[in-house]
Amino acid sequence: QVQLVESGGGLVQPGGSLRLSCAASGFSLNSYAVGWLRQAPGKEREVVSCMTSSDRSTYFADSVKGRFTIARDNNKNTAYLQMNMLKPEDTAVYYCAADVDFGSGYVCPWVPSEYDFRGQGTQVTVSS
Repeated sequence: QVQLVESGGGLVQPGGSLRLSCAASGFSLNSYAVGWLRQAPGKEREVVSCMTSSDRSTYFADSVKGRFTIARDNNKNTAYLQMNMLKPEDTAVYYCAADVDFGSGYVCPWVPSEYDFRGQGTQVTVSS
């Protein structure tokens, strides 16, 4: 059974940090790009970050550049999103997602629906 399970969400004050984890099971992340998506109340789901598998290229939405970093450990079949300097506008449900990385020329999708798999999400709330 293919599954992505996110963890690490919670309530944090503005300026704080959280580290989200995404554990994959039922398939190997080795051949997949890993993306982190989020959906805030009343807003559309958006891609905030992605890392390819083939060359470890990373992509970040402008709204999180310089504050978020993405990492992956294929040996553990797990990916991570480190979120620093959190703002109230980062409040959302965060999802990890996987997309087949076909190698040379591959670019992470910026459209959330283009990912092949997605987890159930973890809530991140930034509030004082």
